[in-house]
Amino acid sequence: MNQAAAPELARSRRLLTGYFAGLGVVMAVWGARIPAVQNTAQVTTAGLALVLLAAALGVVAGLKTGGHLAHPSRLPALLTGGAISLAACLAVLGACRSLGNLLVAAFVFGAAHGVLDVAANAAAVRCQDAFGRPVMAGLHASYSLGALTGAALAAATAHTSHTVLFAAVGASAAAAAGATTRLTRTLASPELEPVHNRVAPVSDRRAGLSRPRLWLLGALAAATLLGEGAAADWASVHLHDLGATAATSAAAYAAYSAAMATGRLAGDRLTARFGTPAVVRTGAALAALGLSTGLAGSTITFALCGWTAFGLGLSVTIPSLITAAGASGPRAVATVAVIGYIGLLAGPALIGALATLTTLPHALLLPALLATAVAALAPKALEKPTP
Repeated sequence: MNQAAAPELARSRRLLTGYFAGLGVVMAVWGARIPAVQNTAQVTTAGLALVLLAAALGVVAGLKTGGHLAHPSRLPALLTGGAISLAACLAVLGACRSLGNLLVAAFVFGAAHGVLDVAANAAAVRCQDAFGRPVMAGLHASYSLGALTGAALAAATAHTSHTVLFAAVGASAAAAAGATTRLTRTLASPELEPVHNRVAPVSDRRAGLSRPRLWLLGALAAATLLGEGAAADWASVHLHDLGATAATSAAAYAAYSAAMATGRLAGDRLTARFGTPAVVRTGAALAALGLSTGLAGSTITFALCGWTAFGLGLSVTIPSLITAAGASGPRAVATVAVIGYIGLLAGPALIGALATLTTLPHALLLPALLATAVAALAPKALEKPTP
């Protein structure tokens, strides 16, 4: 790390921590109050599925657009603009009273999410390069903690109109983003370039990734995010099917989320000490073993422990894959993110289909098997590219 730029790097890291945390809060508040949106707008289940599909398509469009635009000089504008747009769209979603309006607002909301996601991760890769040591897992931990905070806020305001909640959170997030506009300019500063990048010719600054390696990173991201989607949509159902109370069933995803946040908080130190491939491989193996054991145990205690181990094991995978993709710049980050989102979006539905053919515990072995594949392929995917 350039010692002369240390204060600026520290400010940049704090700023990105706030952006990741804010994104987590907004997405958790939206997700937790979707039933209220559906009821207020009198949307059918099929209509809600279309709204969620519109948001997903918006995310993909935003990721691709952000990947094309995320040059270092544009990162400040993309961060501020993406955050304010996302916040404004949340408020608009709270005011929608028809399916047509929801579809438009959801698509723009998703697009803003995608742009902000790419910009934040591209800036995080740049910040990590300048530090010369791992910081990505810690930044992603702030997203997890923000999501937990947003979920708690949504629960605490369950009897408050979602319109009021969305407007309040949106206004707060937009104000925070606007207040940091000047600070985001540090993310485009030459001081954030690692020393070897500042002295080498532009053509030599990054070794880059081959297309097969990039697709492999994307496939591992899809496998991991399929597991994250499974935890979000099926962990509570799994506990409920075992006879757990509503509160205990809800605790399954809470335990998973808390374990993921904990793993990410420790992830940077572990990566610095043992190396990225070893940490990801060990974590994925823990996830596979933990979930398989939890499913085989057929008891509530085993299931809770299994989902906890699953979250802990997968915690560092996505930050590590994003870091690896960053070797080829923002477009590669966007490519890996887009492929990963396919797993996140398709996974829960695929597990539901498998559960109808077999049983839910058998269907949930799919994320465990995919975690095993991540453990096996991590060393090849995460080895440093040769110049």
